[in-house]
Amino acid sequence: MLPLVAIVGLLAATGAVGNYATRASVPPVHPSASPSDQAPSADSAPDPNGANPDAPSDPNLPAGPPQNVVAQWAKRMSPAVGISETALKAYGYATLRVAADAPACHLAWTTLAAIGKVESDHGTANKATLQPDGMTQPLIVGAPLDGQGGRQLVPDSDNGRYDGDRVYDRAVGPMQFLPSTWLRYQTDADQDGRSDPNDINDAALAAGEYLCAGGKDLATVGGWWGAIYSYNQLQAYAKSVFDAANDYGLRSRSVA
Repeated sequence: MLPLVAIVGLLAATGAVGNYATRASVPPVHPSASPSDQAPSADSAPDPNGANPDAPSDPNLPAGPPQNVVAQWAKRMSPAVGISETALKAYGYATLRVAADAPACHLAWTTLAAIGKVESDHGTANKATLQPDGMTQPLIVGAPLDGQGGRQLVPDSDNGRYDGDRVYDRAVGPMQFLPSTWLRYQTDADQDGRSDPNDINDAALAAGEYLCAGGKDLATVGGWWGAIYSYNQLQAYAKSVFDAANDYGLRSRSVA
């Protein structure tokens, strides 16, 4: 577990989106907590009485899910970048967690936000609404990957558990995970007792871990583009993510 001062130092590099994009301000850590302090392993079970035995007991910590450690940052940043506070808390907290767990990756919140923008407009695609708890209503489910209309052919991998389709896989949730990928990277980032790709808190952290897998350094040109292409191999997709990340970096400069 990294001490707070070490995490703050590591975060100095997380505002960069490769060598091309604009450096953005980074979410500060709550003065009484570090991401590692608030993040039990994904398989930690909640207490039957509603209390998580692994949760910190520090009375100075903000109430609610661990994403609230960046609540004030999200509140200030939201008007400038046009992203809801709920989504920003998910991206900001995921960035802190990854910075603590994989500091050599240099993941920026702007990268996660850009993917969230392109994939689902931050949980609002198809007339969905992002709820305060991070869930989307209705659920966001992509087209069947049936090999038609330029889509990949991906047979069902989860018996319809996540996407409701027992024939083909479909991308699910605000970060549009394929069920097979979700099963590998799933996490309970908000400590609500379940790992759910339809919860932007869980999905943002899983996306961060996916982007950083294999020792990629997203502060390099090759590392950043390689990470985005691993998410979706289409050149137009990667360019859209870059443009969104760069735009968020530029707009965040207006926030003190």
